[in-house]
Parts: sequence; structure tokens; C-alpha cells
Amino acid sequence: MSETTRPSHLPVPPVTLETLASVTPGASLKGNGAIAITSLAHPKMMTSPDEAVLILDAGALKLLPHSPIPVKTAVVAADIEVPDGLFDGYITVKRPRFALATLLTVFEKPLHAHSGIHPTAVIEASAQVHPSASVGAFAYVGEKAQVGAGCVLMPHVTIGAEARLGAGCVLHSGARVGERVMMGQRVILQHNASIGADGFSYVTPEPGSVEAAKSGGKVSGQNTDVLRINSIGTVILEDDVEVGACATIDRSNLGATVIKKGTKIDNLVMIGHNNVVGENCLIVSQVGISGSCEIGNRVVIAGQAGLADHLKVGDDAIIMAKSGVMRDIEPKEVVVGIPAMPRRETFQTLMYMGKLRELFQEVKSLKKRLNELESQQPESTQPAKVEV
Repeated sequence: MSETTRPSHLPVPPVTLETLASVTPGASLKGNGAIAITSLAHPKMMTSPDEAVLILDAGALKLLPHSPIPVKTAVVAADIEVPDGLFDGYITVKRPRFALATLLTVFEKPLHAHSGIHPTAVIEASAQVHPSASVGAFAYVGEKAQVGAGCVLMPHVTIGAEARLGAGCVLHSGARVGERVMMGQRVILQHNASIGADGFSYVTPEPGSVEAAKSGGKVSGQNTDVLRINSIGTVILEDDVEVGACATIDRSNLGATVIKKGTKIDNLVMIGHNNVVGENCLIVSQVGISGSCEIGNRVVIAGQAGLADHLKVGDDAIIMAKSGVMRDIEPKEVVVGIPAMPRRETFQTLMYMGKLRELFQEVKSLKKRLNELESQQPESTQPAKVEV
């Protein structure tokens, strides 16, 4: 985080316990609120008495006797009972992880960003870089590109021609923004994210192997010539989108691949061309989304899930880890498995599969008993032996 992107209502450390309680959602102050705090720490990783210890589960409380530093202050989950006199002062929080989002923002150290434009950066003459922006060493800003107020471009960032960055964007080292890409305000790109590479889009002069397999289930064609379908569109990242390290979002053939406001994309995610991803979605590491999908708002796609092309996923749906999605998903549906099915159906199937060995043994035993009974009958009345 740079000083320009720190929320203005948050204090700068050191901060008193009372002040920390006042800016943390759901926090209540207990004891001495005048104690100054410089940082937060795990009970076994404290290095200074000026740090507040995090006690967000009962197990952390048991670690306090092993702390290398005497503990004076703490941040404690509201459902944990604190013995009297254990801390000089502390705050309780009702929803620990939600409170943690504010707490870690308060104590996060700013990026060591260059003030202004580094002498080794290359800014094309027709580019517009706001005077308050920071452009690091060996960064490049292309022709007619626009970099908004308070943006931070760390070393080796590339901004293509005619790309536009809204105010307060932070691009970490190695991030690549292609030509004509448009980014809203406060977008974050982690290291080596690629925004606006060409889509994986090809065609054969005659129906090839994939088209034949889709229509008839057999490979009857050959991919003798593979022709590129160019990507002349762009990518749009709306306000407050974050893209993880080494994630890729491809530009569209026509129009735009769109990631709507507030969506968070983890490391190593692949989002293909022509997709539209809704607001406030969470897309976890190693997810792959094929081209031309429509993802609704607040959708969660867990790690290593894959989506076929031209699918629709409804609002608030959850796609669990390692799912292979080959059909449209309804709003609020929870799916898992390959192919992805409703969670309840998949778990029922797995349960029955787990009983197959037991079922086989029972059938084998019944077969043996039946054959023994039949062997005791007169030969003329014996039916054929049962085989399983």
C-alpha cells in the first residue's frame, strides 16, 4: 500500500488502543486505552512490548506463556473469555476476520514507491501521467496512455498504448497492461499479472476434430490448418478489482472482456476472451474460465475449478474446488464434481460408491449361499447356477 492509497479515516501507527478500537468494526475497548501500539503479532512471534497480540481463537490464548516478550495489549475475539488482569488493555472484536481487514490496513507498511517518475522509466510523449502518480524504475507507459491521480507503477510495469488507469491504482512489479485496456479506480494488479493478452481463438477451414467430437462423439476430421482469430477488443477492469500474481485476463475478439467492480481474482487464474464476470465475485487460484461465459454477481469459484465456454453462472452461485462445469449454473446453486452437479447429489453418489465394496461382498456371499441351497435339490429341479 502506498501513502496515497491508505484510507484517509485510518490513523498512522503508532496508534493508541482507544483509537484502534474506534476505527475497527465491532470493537470494544477493555482496560487502559492510552497504550500506544506499533504493530500486531502472533503470540509466539512478538518482538516488541509495543505490539498487540492477536488472540482470535482459544488456541492462541494458550500460547501466551510461550511468548518471548511480555504481553501488555491484545486484540481478542469476543467469544473468548479473558482472565482478569491478563492484559493492561485490549479490544474485543465480534467478527475477527472482518475486523482483521481494518487492523492489517492500519499497520501495513507503505510500498517503497519512487516519488514521481524514475529517471529510467520511459514515458511516451503523448502519454498523460498525473503529477501525483509514481512510476518506478524501468517502467513503460505507451503512446496516448493515461495514468490517473495517485497511481503507483512499481518497477518493470508496462502500460500499453491508449490504456487508461483510474485514480489510485497499484500495479506491482512485472504487471503487464495491454493496449486499450481500461481500468477503473483503486485497481490492484499483483506481480506479473497479464491484462489484455490476445485470446486463445483459432479455427480450421473445414470442420476439425473438436467440432466432429462435439457433434458426433467421434474424431472424424483433422486440424490440417489452424488459423488465428485476432483479438481486436479490450479488457475492462472496473473499480476495486484485484488481480493476483501471474493471473491472466485475455482481451476479447470484439468488444470487451469485463471484470465488474469489487471482484477479487487469485494468483494463477486464467480468464479467457469475451467473458463477463459480475460484481464482488471471488475467483480462487488455478481456476480456468473458457471464452464467452457470463458469470453473475457475488459468485464464488473455488480452486482448480474449470468452466467450459459459453456458459452462464447465476448470481450467488458457488462452484466448489476442482469442479468441471459443463452446463449453466442456476442462481445460488452449489455444485461440485466432474461433471459438476448439485452438492447434495455429488456427495450422495460418493457415499454410494464408498459402499460398493461392502455391497459386492454381500452379493458374493448371497451367491455362495444360493448355490449351496440349489446343490441340495434333486438334479432334475436344479436351476442354472447363479453367476455374478
